[in-house]
Amino acid sequence: MYKDRQNFDNVAWDKNDDAEEESLLRLRRKDTCGQVEGLVRQKCGKPATLVSPLVIGGLNIHYRVHLEGEDSSSDVMVRLPWPYAACFPGEKVVYEAATAEYLRLNTHIPTAKVLHYGRDSNVGPFLILHRIEHRGDMTDALAVPGLDPNLTPVLNLELPESKLRSLWGNIAWCLLEVVKPTFTRIGSLVEADGSFRIAARPLTQNMSSMTKLAHIPPSILPLESKTYATTDEWYEALANMHLAQLIFQHNDLVSSEDDCRNKYVARQIFRRLATQGRLSTFGFVQDDWSAYVKTVHPRCPAPDRSGPFRLWCDDFRPANALLGPDDDVAAVIDWEFTYAGPTQFILDPPWWLLFETPEMWPSGIEEWSKAYEPHLKIWLEAMEEKERGAAFLDALPLSVHMQESWKMGRFWLNYAARKSWAFDAVFWTYLDERFFGERDGEVLDEDLWKTRLHLLSEEERQAMEPFVQRKMDESQERILVEWDPAEAKQRLSELLFD
Repeated sequence: MYKDRQNFDNVAWDKNDDAEEESLLRLRRKDTCGQVEGLVRQKCGKPATLVSPLVIGGLNIHYRVHLEGEDSSSDVMVRLPWPYAACFPGEKVVYEAATAEYLRLNTHIPTAKVLHYGRDSNVGPFLILHRIEHRGDMTDALAVPGLDPNLTPVLNLELPESKLRSLWGNIAWCLLEVVKPTFTRIGSLVEADGSFRIAARPLTQNMSSMTKLAHIPPSILPLESKTYATTDEWYEALANMHLAQLIFQHNDLVSSEDDCRNKYVARQIFRRLATQGRLSTFGFVQDDWSAYVKTVHPRCPAPDRSGPFRLWCDDFRPANALLGPDDDVAAVIDWEFTYAGPTQFILDPPWWLLFETPEMWPSGIEEWSKAYEPHLKIWLEAMEEKERGAAFLDALPLSVHMQESWKMGRFWLNYAARKSWAFDAVFWTYLDERFFGERDGEVLDEDLWKTRLHLLSEEERQAMEPFVQRKMDESQERILVEWDPAEAKQRLSELLFD
């Protein structure tokens, strides 16, 4: 059975690692630091001096800069996307700046003021933000102290439950603020002349991984100007990207012909459910198709397919919340990969309670689920304390929706929809039998596809074996393929059956 994350393309990963290291050396050089000072001097109108050390994140490099004649409370942070680590850097900066300012102006969330931003400068795309004084981030308060900072944090199980509830309550309050604004389209915020609108594609963390870690051609991703009118349209776009991952990741994704068949069948089924409008109703009162609702009955109605939509951040986690003096939230930062998405997404409980993702849990996704459940109970209690009974949607508090999302499996549906490399573990472990009923308990892992092949259309079944053979033949040579955009779009269209 699929229990963890499927493999990235190691050829692409190695190539990017080398390029990232080279670019990091350039970003740390004295002349680059001087250019950053010059950028701040130009934009802020005062002499500027770099304050060490640089802060190196997963996708960005941060430079603290002091303005002459000001005290340290007026220092700024210059945030540069890390070349080769951050994909679509110009886009990323524009959307992140608009989101941060929109939230600062339209919610009560403390955020760093965006002073200047742009796609082009002598140091590339940039953000200049007011620096917020803080004493670390929420991870420092929640995680086991003293561990290697380069590794994923581990939740400190020795924290008193009351302390954990209090810390999570502070984050819960922020999330309750994030989800208040509503939008009429799915997509990214863009700012123009002080006004904000949804005017660009949702730029997702998964899209970044597809291009960086699987060398998937950007031409098959949604166009930069594309926005979506319905939840079903976005679920279909996500399902198309899962198929694109299978088609275009040249190395390391499939280990055998049957593994390829499993992945093909799961993706075609998921896409069919998306195009039929079924994913948006799964696990809600309107679900009249899944096997699961015949035995477990939902109480929450589905959000309207046509909106309104709400902000969702793919990468939101405790590290985004800077700590104030009393373990309160001094500011929420790093709004990359935030977009107006289906309301279904924000009805799910957060994946990050254990810090580690389900697909990377050492003993597998099912063990992650067992470890998650007792902490979910504490999270929901923290949510309830902050909600104080206030309804969020359909006269029900958000915490009630989150609890039912976990119970019905909606959490897993949306997690699988957003994450191509977790998709297979989630689909075969938590979705397939909820969708279609129990499989034969004796079925071998390599034969999973046989249990659901009948659900595919005739066209989808006929296309499977030629695709599998082509995929296996291609995998014999460990290379990175540079696709012509038109050829890539044609190749993808060959497996999209409507």
